[in-house]
Amino acid sequence: MTARMLLRLTFANPASAIYLGLVGVAVAVATAVTLFARDPGFVWVLPALCAFPLFLLVPLFHGDGQPATWLFITELVLCVLVQSLVLGTIVEASRGRLRQRPRPAGPRAS
Repeated sequence: MTARMLLRLTFANPASAIYLGLVGVAVAVATAVTLFARDPGFVWVLPALCAFPLFLLVPLFHGDGQPATWLFITELVLCVLVQSLVLGTIVEASRGRLRQRPRPAGPRAS
């Protein structure tokens, strides 16, 4: 797999783009509530739920206690990007585009 294919599967796929858009809205809402509310409460649970299946493995890495904010956000972003890649791969595989034959290396007609 090339880097271009990984980027296409992660960002340019329609299903991945919708997923990343929903996660972006969840993060924007959580950020706005954190900045403007007196008690934001558990508002960051919503973005964590968007990354839910993979985000369950995160506490295994840092053990007991709450991680630093930068570590939490980094883990959230990595989980969302990996899930977006997997979602794009599933959609493309269901369309059959991952098994395309390579183009012949003959001269091009101009």
